[in-house]
Amino acid sequence: MKTLKAGLIGARGHVGKELIPLLLAHPQVELELISSRELEGQPVQAMVPEAVSDLHFRNVGPEELARAGLDVCFLALPNGYASEFVQAVEQGSPDTCLIDLSGDHRFDDAWVYGLSEYQRLALAGARRISNPGCYATGMQLAIRPYLDWLAEPPVCFGVSGYSGAGTKPSPKNDLNVLRDNLLPYALANHLHEEEVSHQMNQPVHFSPHVAQFFRGISLTIHLRLQSAVTYAQAMQRLREAYENEPLVQVSEEIPEVKANAGRHHAVVGGLTLGDAGQRLVLVATLDNLLKGAATQAVQNMNLAFGFEELTGIAWEEQA
Repeated sequence: MKTLKAGLIGARGHVGKELIPLLLAHPQVELELISSRELEGQPVQAMVPEAVSDLHFRNVGPEELARAGLDVCFLALPNGYASEFVQAVEQGSPDTCLIDLSGDHRFDDAWVYGLSEYQRLALAGARRISNPGCYATGMQLAIRPYLDWLAEPPVCFGVSGYSGAGTKPSPKNDLNVLRDNLLPYALANHLHEEEVSHQMNQPVHFSPHVAQFFRGISLTIHLRLQSAVTYAQAMQRLREAYENEPLVQVSEEIPEVKANAGRHHAVVGGLTLGDAGQRLVLVATLDNLLKGAATQAVQNMNLAFGFEELTGIAWEEQA
């Protein structure tokens, strides 16, 4: 089976640091290019100790990327910074598979939206893949099994660790601000609210918050239903949706952030009924840097190139 020549642009961020060891450990990937302007010249292993490699960070611009002859490149850049690299690759190396982890192409129908569990057919052979947002992944995994039951837009309350705010200093990753605190922000029209509404063709109301832990997401989601259901019916629908999905676990208990922080799977569960069975409340948790970003990007690469879906993902099954 072919070994892919791979690159990573934007390696200094939290997601980049998660992608490096995943790609280095992948048996079908040769990671040849790791780019960070700020870390240029420094050994990769000094920044990511678990990344056993003699590679050094490089400062690779769009034209150099287009000349690199890569099979796949991951763009782990902040929102708004991918376009120059995409344009250069389109002109100079159009067969290179681009996997964009920013929000820049999540509304672009020319790109495959890589919610892996729901887009396998579209991802096969895809060369332009837009990785979903972390909150958007959790919301969709929780809501999609019940789309045809909905009477009203879902209401989602989300809390993320401060790694979700990136590395650029802001109140959302300032530990002095977050200590003994919960910071609400973007309480309407958040990018992930618009993303989920667009991808599901279903309006969603979402309000995010940042807490003082580093990684992980917890989402509490309220679904108003067209007619009353039983707990058994709601649980059966969820189990049927994910019974063959190794990276989505279903729990009867309310899932907690700490239980799968640092793990590659999402957990959906804690089903609770209200209003005589016409309101369903459930909780989704995932690691925002892994299943919400790096893990899903590798999953999408595997699907695009026809590898076994979990290749290179160090996943331990939980009984």
